[in-house]
Amino acid sequence: MTNDRVTSAPQKSERTQPSRSTTPLFARLSIKDTMLFAKQLSFLVRAGVPILESLRMLARQTRSRAMRTVYSQMIGDIANGQALYVTLGKFPRLFSDFSINIIRIGEMGGALSDNLSYLSEELQKKEALRKKIIGALVYPVFVTLATLGVTGVLTTYIFPKITPIFQSLNAELPLSTRILINVSNFMREYALWVVLGVIVIAVIKVVAYRKIERVRMFADRMYLMTPIIGPIIRSYNLTNICRTMSLLLKSGIPITEAIDITADTTVNRVYRRELHALTAHVMKGDRLVTYIETRAREFPGLFANTVAVGERTGRLSETFMYLAEMYEADVDDVTKNLSNTIEPILMMVMGVIVGFVAVSVITPIYGITQQLQ
Repeated sequence: MTNDRVTSAPQKSERTQPSRSTTPLFARLSIKDTMLFAKQLSFLVRAGVPILESLRMLARQTRSRAMRTVYSQMIGDIANGQALYVTLGKFPRLFSDFSINIIRIGEMGGALSDNLSYLSEELQKKEALRKKIIGALVYPVFVTLATLGVTGVLTTYIFPKITPIFQSLNAELPLSTRILINVSNFMREYALWVVLGVIVIAVIKVVAYRKIERVRMFADRMYLMTPIIGPIIRSYNLTNICRTMSLLLKSGIPITEAIDITADTTVNRVYRRELHALTAHVMKGDRLVTYIETRAREFPGLFANTVAVGERTGRLSETFMYLAEMYEADVDDVTKNLSNTIEPILMMVMGVIVGFVAVSVITPIYGITQQLQ
């Protein structure tokens, strides 16, 4: 399973320390953008175009003014003799440690084009996996929003038009109808405040999630414990972790450095913390599997057993790639069946909500009709 396109690094490998960021405020690169950057640069370098001229060509193609500024800084650094990975390290918001180190290994080993091509392929796989997750969640989210929207319209606009009829007849209303009347009255009087409150709470949650580490750690752990969604998130993170580890180890990066780089490129804070703890564990001279086996919640038994085999055989890179493909297949299978799994639950919830509103309206009408007869 050895891949010759990724050139091994020299024995002594120093991790790139990113310089102070000079990234323009509105400059952004998605995974897809980074993938296209690597693919285009690989093609140009393979065609014999010098790095400096390649960057100038890419700069002329971009439509973003902010990215043109980034390219201008990169071109200036390369013209002054800096290595490509060094100038990329000045833009940590645009290029991850994973991308920078793969490019560094390519430059040091004289196979920049091959490593850029491989990096593009790996980023493309990550992007495809992310799209599968998002695509699987579109339907449940749409049905949930549609249900809430229909219920809100019925409660706020439709039901209040027939409420005066019930009140004018002084009839004994069912409990469900009285609850709906109170909810309707509350929404009519305080709907604006409710909407503002929801917006404020959402903003607070987003800010807290981004700025407060404990909040983000708690939220990421809750995501992993959520039924149905939790296993998908776990497999998604394990896929990215294993693929990154495989590529870094195959490039000749030391195990502790590879784990640290993988941790920094992992979005979920729970796995990021576990990987940093794993680095400290390995630096003491212990085996990977010794720590992994104590974290069965994050790393399933099959994961630990497979890593143990890879350590014993000295083929960790191939082992992690095998695990990445296995967990990616799991994500693919689960996302294909996610709609079928969630649809009955959503239909039940939607039926209960709509049924409650319907019973609350129809029951008193039927009672009043009986009294008039």
